[in-house]
Amino acid sequence: MAREKGQKTIAQNRRARHDYHIEDTYEAGLVLTGTEVKSLRAGRASLVDGFAQIRDGEAWLHNVHIPEYTLGTWTNHAARRPRKLLLHREQIAKLNAKTQESGRTLVPLSLYFRDGRAKVEIALARGKREYDKRRDIAEREAKRDIERALRRRR
Repeated sequence: MAREKGQKTIAQNRRARHDYHIEDTYEAGLVLTGTEVKSLRAGRASLVDGFAQIRDGEAWLHNVHIPEYTLGTWTNHAARRPRKLLLHREQIAKLNAKTQESGRTLVPLSLYFRDGRAKVEIALARGKREYDKRRDIAEREAKRDIERALRRRR
């Protein structure tokens, strides 16, 4: 069988871009079991409540829901188990230092296959306040209205 090429997106966390100011993004590999990979290849995953955490010099992804593989047997995985992230030691140290600052967290933005390997894009993010969210919505609606008016004018 030929090796996979390119990128296939499995899940995206659009809510994260709404709830957080994204400061920096990183691509990390995932340590998965066989049934998790099969479930991901079927396109089933949810990043909604997910977050990453640095513990004992290792990065872990928590609360990401990868449902059990329907054709799996007793070897099936737990749907919300913590999964280890594969990052370079320098990246982990840098992320650990930045998350120690108040208000910063690591959130997953997307889950995808790149060249046949499961990857997750995590972001160093700072939580938005309610008025920031309202301002972003107002700006987006204003931009939409301007585009609509320009189209009508043409």
